Amino acid sequence: MFLEFEKISRSYGGVRALWEVSFGVEAATIHGIIGPNGSGKTTLINVVSGLAGPDSGRLLLEGREVHRLPAHRIAALGVARTFQNIRLFSNMTCLENVIAGQHLTAQRALVPRLLRLPSARLEERRCRADALACLSSVGIESRAEALAGSLSYGERRRLEIARAMALRPRLLLLDEPIAGMRQQEIDEMEALFRSLAEAGVTILLIEHNMPFMMRLCSRITVLHFGQTVTTGAPQQVCAHPEVIEAYLGVEGR
Repeated sequence: MFLEFEKISRSYGGVRALWEVSFGVEAATIHGIIGPNGSGKTTLINVVSGLAGPDSGRLLLEGREVHRLPAHRIAALGVARTFQNIRLFSNMTCLENVIAGQHLTAQRALVPRLLRLPSARLEERRCRADALACLSSVGIESRAEALAGSLSYGERRRLEIARAMALRPRLLLLDEPIAGMRQQEIDEMEALFRSLAEAGVTILLIEHNMPFMMRLCSRITVLHFGQTVTTGAPQQVCAHPEVIEAYLGVEGR
């Protein structure tokens, strides 16, 4: 199993956000996380990315315990993410935002850069080319020199995905990546995520657009009040009685 959650629990004060969450994510697949608002989905992503360590339990990446590592160490293992609330450098261009995401993959030695040696100039050209390729993959290469703060909401979502991809991740954590997008943009993102998985990237995806999740994900985990309800194929998950109750409020349980 590529990523394993073993009885992960996390509380904030007296509020229990996650309680003994356990499931596995297979390599090079798109694994969905769904659940009502407040069910612990973003907290789970925060645990994986190192922003919020678990109070108990274990998180394993390819068999290695990573739940005690800080965020920058986890990122160095090839884990990139986007955020539910978009976090971009508004006064920097789109290209600069993506280049900022290359901080772990670029070879930026200080002395060659200060002296403007040929090796430094070559690396700058490579970084720029890679950043443009990331922007092209999400369909906003024409906005490369535009300030991030001038983009539409959907374009900013795309830019954040491009910046995450600049890390060349093995595991990509996406927190509501298509929120605010038009249907054409959603279709383009679906094709992009499929291509990433086919290229070997594992994707852990939070999204409220259920038709999108049903089409895209090979497996889905449902959270409710911070606990795992079920994990399975999309069709199995939709038919699960506790999932129906969590979403529709069916009485009589």
